[in-house]
Amino acid sequence: MRVVLDTNVLISALLHDRSLPFQLVALWRQGRIVLLTSDEQLDEMRRVTRYPKIRARLNPAVAGRLVNELKQVATVIEDLPEVSISPDPWDNYLLATVEAGKADLLVTGDKADLLHLERHAGARIVTVRQCLKLVTGAEPST
Repeated sequence: MRVVLDTNVLISALLHDRSLPFQLVALWRQGRIVLLTSDEQLDEMRRVTRYPKIRARLNPAVAGRLVNELKQVATVIEDLPEVSISPDPWDNYLLATVEAGKADLLVTGDKADLLHLERHAGARIVTVRQCLKLVTGAEPST
């Protein structure tokens, strides 16, 4: 299954090692999903993990390791198409990654701008809990 994880999901996985987002990243590390990313997302990860509010809760080395792991192990999608569907223009690169990477799922916690779209370019837009259930076949527990 080809999956794009919203940056908010990746940051949540770093902040909470018993969270549902952490379980999803673990499935990627186990090879149970193919994680798609883009240079735009890697840049956003670097930027967001430098915010004082995040830095206060997250060791910069841990964040740096995840960015490096994404660069080395995830499938980095290049040449993203122009997409302008999301009410939040900063989320359009995620939809473009879905489209160019032929993703099956976009996983997000963004109720206001992404989840309400439900689908894009053939991919379902789902919550972390929904994704875990689709991948494992079981209801996730925290």
